[in-house]
Amino acid sequence: MQIDVFTLFPEWFDWMRRPRHLANATGGEQLELRCFNFRDYTPLPAGQVDDSPYGGGAGMVLRVDVVASALEAVYGCAADAVKDERHVVVLTPRGRTFSDAIVREYAGIERLTLLCGRYEGFDGRVHEHLASDELSIGGFVLAGGETAAMAVIDAVVRRIPGALGNADSLEHESFSPTLGGRVEHLHFSRPAEFRGWAVPDVLLSGNHGAVARWRDEQSKEPPTPSDAP
Repeated sequence: MQIDVFTLFPEWFDWMRRPRHLANATGGEQLELRCFNFRDYTPLPAGQVDDSPYGGGAGMVLRVDVVASALEAVYGCAADAVKDERHVVVLTPRGRTFSDAIVREYAGIERLTLLCGRYEGFDGRVHEHLASDELSIGGFVLAGGETAAMAVIDAVVRRIPGALGNADSLEHESFSPTLGGRVEHLHFSRPAEFRGWAVPDVLLSGNHGAVARWRDEQSKEPPTPSDAP
């Protein structure tokens, strides 16, 4: 799998090669993670990448000609043709809300490109003509798309074969089909008692059937937006 990130801050992604599952994937050559700086490809002088919005308003907008120039320089084809060969994703509050279903969808994509906006985001023509998809990681606003892109990469790469030490972890975790989309039960480890706080007796019973029933009972439906604090 190849994941490309277009951003104004490519150095922010250097650490993402260090977590174990990402290191496993890149070291085993199942993943190629590349980062590109919009400023390196801008056709404008002095590294300019943004401009004020038509119609007025606060903030600046990342220009469509800058994004197109970067895509064309990296991929060697017309910017609007890149999405014919790759899944090009704009990280934006306007997009589909990221979920386990989308993680599984993206994990099956061989070539993924993530576009990280800043300021007021991208010129609307980037959304309309250069992207395959729009993605949001939740109902809140970030300063840019970089943190959202990191969340996407982290979640998707976990599903690459060999990224995790135990692949069974993927099938018995929160939001998985195995749990019917529910969140996983709490986990406990040693010591059995700490400051008077005891591990549930059933987990120490050795009764695997009782443990399985307890875990199923403890697994909760994920909160709906109206339930969230």
